[in-house]
Order: sequence, then C-alpha cells, then structure tokens
Amino acid sequence: MAVHPIDYRYGSEEMRLIWDEENKLQKLLDVEAALARAHAKLGNIPEESARVISERANTKWVKLERVKEIEAEIHHDIMAVVKALSEICGEHGKYVHLGATSNDIIDTANALLIKESLEIVERDLKELRSVLKKLAKEHKYTVCIGRTHGQHAVPTTYGMKFAIWLDEVQRHIDRLNELKERVLVGQMSGAVGTMASFEEKGLEIQRLVMEDLGLKPVRISNQIIQRDVYAELMAFLALVASTLDKIALEIRNLQRTEILEVSEPFGERQVGSSTMPHKRNPIRSEKVSGLARVLYSNVIPALLNNPLWHERDLTNSSVERVILPESFVLIDEMLKTTIKVLSGLEFFPENIKRNLYMTNNLIMAEPLMLKLTEKGMGRQEAHELVRRLAMKAFREGRDLLEVVKESEEVRKFLSDDDIASLKPENYIGLAPQIVDNVIAFIEEKEREENI
Repeated sequence: MAVHPIDYRYGSEEMRLIWDEENKLQKLLDVEAALARAHAKLGNIPEESARVISERANTKWVKLERVKEIEAEIHHDIMAVVKALSEICGEHGKYVHLGATSNDIIDTANALLIKESLEIVERDLKELRSVLKKLAKEHKYTVCIGRTHGQHAVPTTYGMKFAIWLDEVQRHIDRLNELKERVLVGQMSGAVGTMASFEEKGLEIQRLVMEDLGLKPVRISNQIIQRDVYAELMAFLALVASTLDKIALEIRNLQRTEILEVSEPFGERQVGSSTMPHKRNPIRSEKVSGLARVLYSNVIPALLNNPLWHERDLTNSSVERVILPESFVLIDEMLKTTIKVLSGLEFFPENIKRNLYMTNNLIMAEPLMLKLTEKGMGRQEAHELVRRLAMKAFREGRDLLEVVKESEEVRKFLSDDDIASLKPENYIGLAPQIVDNVIAFIEEKEREENI
C-alpha cells in the first residue's frame, strides 16, 4: 500500500527506483562485496571467500524479505544484512563485514545512491539549460514591460527573462560539479573512525574499497561521514528548487487573466476545473512552487543532523531515511515539470504589446528625463519636472507624451522629433547584446563539457 505521493505521483520511475528498498539493499551489498575484495587483495581473507561473497552479494541471493525477517528479530538493520549475506555464503560468511561498523556500509552506500541521483539531476539541469537557451535566442527582441514592485517600470525583453534563468541554471551545474568532490565520498574507518579494527592496513582498505566503488575516500570521520556534507547537498537541492520556484512563479503571474502574456501548455482534452469549464489553470507551475516548499523545509533537519553526541548518535538516521529520497524524487519531479512547461510555453504577442502600452507611455518617464538631461537640463530638475507631468497624466488619464508636448519647460529643450522618438521599443538598451553574451558563455561551457 502506497502512502507517500513519491511512491505513486511524483518523480520519474528512474529516480524512484534508485531509492527503492531493493536498490538500497543492493548498494549495501555492493559495499560489503568491495570490502571483502579489499581484504583479499591485502591477504587478510582467502581470495575464494572474496569471490563467493562478491558473487552472492546481490538481491538474487540476499532476499529483502529475509533481511526484514532477521531485522524483526534482532532490531538492527545492517546486522540483518550482514547475517543474511553471511548465511548464503556458507563457510565464507565468516569474513563478511570484517572490521567494519554499520555506518561504513550505510554512508558509503548512501554515496552510491546520491551519485546515481545526482546524475539524473545533472542531466535534467542540462536539458533545462538547452530549453532556456533556445527561448533566450528566439525572444531576444521580444519587447515587454518590465515590472518592479508589481508595477510597470521600463521595457525589457523576454530574452532577458530567459537568459537570467539560463545563467542561474548554469551556476547550479557549476555548483553540482563542485559539490560532487565533497559529497561523493565513502568511509571504511571502523567504530569511531580510528581504523583500529583494520590495524595498520586501514587507510589502504579504505582506499581500495572506494576505488572499487568509484568514490573518494573521506579524509577523516568518526563513526559517520560528517553531516555538513549532507546539509550542503540538501541546501543545493533547495537552491535548485528556488530557481524552479522563481520560474514557475513568473509564469503563474504572467498567465493571470488580466496579464496573459504567456501560458503553460494546456492539452486538448485537459480539464481546468470541476465546475468552471473555461478555466486554464497553471497547475504545473503551481505544483513546482508547492513542492519547493517541501525542499526548503528539508534543509533544516539536514542542518540539525550535523551536531550529534560525541562520535555519533542515531538522531540523524531516521531523518535521512525521509529527506534523502523525498528531496531527490521531488526535485526530479520539479525539474521535469519545468522542462515540460517551458518547452510548450505559449506566447500571446498581442497581450504583450497591449501591456507594454497600457500606462499611456508613463513608462517613458525615465528616457524623457534622460533626454532632457542630455539637452542641458539638470538631472534633478528634469526628474522633478517629469514626475509632475507623469502624475498629471495619471490623474487625467492621458498619454504622458501628449501632456509633455503642452509643457513650456519641456519645449525649451525638446523638439517634436525628440518626443516622438520616445517609444518603448526604442528603450531596451543593450538587452539583445546582454542576452548574446550569456548565450556565448553558456555555449563555451557546453564545449568544455564535451572535451
């Protein structure tokens, strides 16, 4: 019986399978097998024993049901795995888990699960990057109104919006690559990290195990890999979630009925409301914003998991059973949903233009002020003059440029042609060039990745 929505509603099957009980058990067995092989290489156990342990350290031999059965009796999850593996290895089972402590196995297995999960996250981030790059190129010259404080400010372009998100996604890809160095580490260091149980071969055993598994060995640990590592991971996932939330929030606002400049895709047979047949709700973007709240909240328990009693206690364990799979499955859902929304984003050019001119050229107040300054009026004097004219135009419901033409103070400095040149489409500054710069930067990053 499924209880949590990540079991049946959110995340791809690929991501859910990583955190499935069967795969988690397999990763624990992978670590036990690597430990046996390391011991054999150093002459601590017979090579035949390592071969048998490696051959049988998989879920075809070690059944999840048997592990649970043992755990119900002894109330220790890792010892249940050890016993289940030992019993199917016969006489060779006596070498299973030799010198290791539970978290040598758990933390190293977690690193393997995290590694697989981050590969999916990285792939999705790169796909999102490609979608945003395409949109930035296509809409480099799509002029729209820029808004600050929810109010019309001055013109910008949709290319700028997409390029801002694009640049941010690239930062996440860069962060992810840096993060791997600190997060994808395992340990084989014994009860309190001293490696006493491995005697003088401890560092070599740890090196061999991690080399076997494709991980880096932790530099130092006590009984566990320190949880600042997991806290950084959770903070990274929450930061990615905040970008997806930002994108979703902008789309939701731009899809408001009275704005309606863009809209997330709406299927031919999609239903918007159980009672209002006309509705086209931005449900995908709302889902992304909603799930982001869960990702944000998971950072706090990850931070609280770092301070533990002495060389460790167990308060982090139950938390991590929840927040690790939950966070990865939800970020997977959010990334894939955002890609789908942006790939099918619908534009309404007539509304984009309508909103650009909605304020009767009040948004031309800044370029008007700068034009007056250019022609010789002091900047502060120009600001106050344009402010008064703008307030007059607003109160009277008139076009700012019409009011400006009646101003004797303005006429001392500006001709009809000067005033006529004040058009929203003419006031986008270097927006296209800025977008081109971002795209060039991203394409250089892509080339570096393919070298």
